[in-house]
Amino acid sequence: MNIYSSRPVVLCLSGHDPSGGAGLQADIEALLAQGCHAAPTITALTVQDTVNVSAFRVLDREWILAQANAVLADSTVAAVKLGMLGSTEMVDTVVELLQAHPHLPLVCDPVLRAGGGGSLGRDDVGYAMRERLLPLATIATPNLPEARILAELPDGTADECAAKLLPYCANLLITGGHGEEQQVHNRLYRRDGSQQTYTCQRLPGSYHGSGCTLASALAGRLAHGEHLTSAVRTALDYTWRTLRDAEQLGRGQYVPRRLPLDFCS
Repeated sequence: MNIYSSRPVVLCLSGHDPSGGAGLQADIEALLAQGCHAAPTITALTVQDTVNVSAFRVLDREWILAQANAVLADSTVAAVKLGMLGSTEMVDTVVELLQAHPHLPLVCDPVLRAGGGGSLGRDDVGYAMRERLLPLATIATPNLPEARILAELPDGTADECAAKLLPYCANLLITGGHGEEQQVHNRLYRRDGSQQTYTCQRLPGSYHGSGCTLASALAGRLAHGEHLTSAVRTALDYTWRTLRDAEQLGRGQYVPRRLPLDFCS
């Protein structure tokens, strides 16, 4: 038996989705696929299915800090992935936690809406994330609707949102899956002015947990020490494959298949 793990540990602070399509289960599966070990800290409980979210409850600050600090004191964490926070108080709690570990690569997935459109936090959560959390992130991965909330530009283009957000966040990946074009354009913006566009074929249907999948895969690549630009490409390619092979497990959106069928065989 090998008692020494060679897998990087990624601390995940995300909500729990009982449908298993998004949230911490998505984080765990995507990180397993990257050869990482996920250490999940539950930030919120949700009532949702593959159609939409109907309710959520953010956990107490003390519980979040206790969970995360237990992992940080016990394991050598290689990266941190943030998902649903749900309240300004939770944003402040996570900021306090991260400021004590500024050396860790941080992927911030600003989860503000469920895939079905339901809210996962009040409007002021986006403002709090922009002002206090994005400055700590290595990269943020909003989709265009989330980028518009963060930038307070309801009809803004990806370029306009990036111009508003880059003073807060050094690197920004705005995903483009919510449009209607045949090719999906995912745009990486960097504070030094460089940009890179990654295109992929649009797949039919809609998907539950694609953003969680992408952010977790990206955190996994950074945990392995992969350069940011290469890590973005690797994570995008992996996410597209999970959507190509997605399954309709409920009455709503398709769920990405993040692990091969023979993973446990």
